[in-house]
Amino acid sequence: MLNMDEIQKRILNEVAGLHEVPEGAYNIRVNGASAGRASTGNIEIIPREDGAGLTIKIKPGTVHESVHIPVVMTQTGLKETVYNDFYIGEGSDVLIVAGCGIDNCGSGDSQHDGVHRFFVGKGARIKYVEKHYGSGTGTGKRILNPVTEVFMEEDSHAEMEMVQIKGVDDTDRVTKAELKAGAGLAVRERLMTHGDQNAVSTYVVNLNGEGSNADVVSRSVARDKSYQKFDAVITGNAPCSGHTECDAIIMDEGRILAVPGLEANDVDAALVHEAAIGKIAGDQIIKLMTLGLTEEEAEEQIINGFLK
Repeated sequence: MLNMDEIQKRILNEVAGLHEVPEGAYNIRVNGASAGRASTGNIEIIPREDGAGLTIKIKPGTVHESVHIPVVMTQTGLKETVYNDFYIGEGSDVLIVAGCGIDNCGSGDSQHDGVHRFFVGKGARIKYVEKHYGSGTGTGKRILNPVTEVFMEEDSHAEMEMVQIKGVDDTDRVTKAELKAGAGLAVRERLMTHGDQNAVSTYVVNLNGEGSNADVVSRSVARDKSYQKFDAVITGNAPCSGHTECDAIIMDEGRILAVPGLEANDVDAALVHEAAIGKIAGDQIIKLMTLGLTEEEAEEQIINGFLK
């Protein structure tokens, strides 16, 4: 296993599901430096000269391979911006696992800003999993600001799973996508906020080619005095189809703002948006309590099921 302490190993498992060095290509970043890196015959990971990111090149036709690039931070007061560029060759089909976990036990704010750009080749497919997690007993904040930019060639497909597990004090999440003809984008966002946390999610998707399509769905829970904003705009510039949906549970003194937006610039652009915010229904809790759960346990069961 990599040279990491127990806290760092725990965070790595939370954000990337790793207990040991993964198969395939990987770069594991710990407190601003690489703790381990490996390329494969088809996937090359090249570090930037300034140490602030990576260039990942995936050869055309690469299938059934993966890239893991998680980030772990346990140093209080550390702030960094990392730039990672992915070049996915034509006809490839790969899994990319990212994510960042911060354990802050000090008084200084710890912050990771990650800028990921994906250049998805013609007919290529990617599944991208990004998980964010925070922990630690310190008074310093855990701040994560991911920027994801996706440039999709003809007939390419991207499936993106964007998850904020817990413990992130402030996050400003920005995702932008440009789709050519026949390209498809599916986004599934899941996040929970509690305490005084703030989470802003912004999606800007441009459907530029005939037959392009996008499906952007967010599910979230705002607890205590936390605040969330979901702002999604899909623009249809050609015969295309787009759907955006925000489904949120509000609890305690939480606040949620949903701003779904559609812009059609072609008569054959079919665009739909949905938004729903509400509290947990009392009859759901009562039903679970009749099965022997406490009110608190019933509430947690409902939330866990909702965020799956």
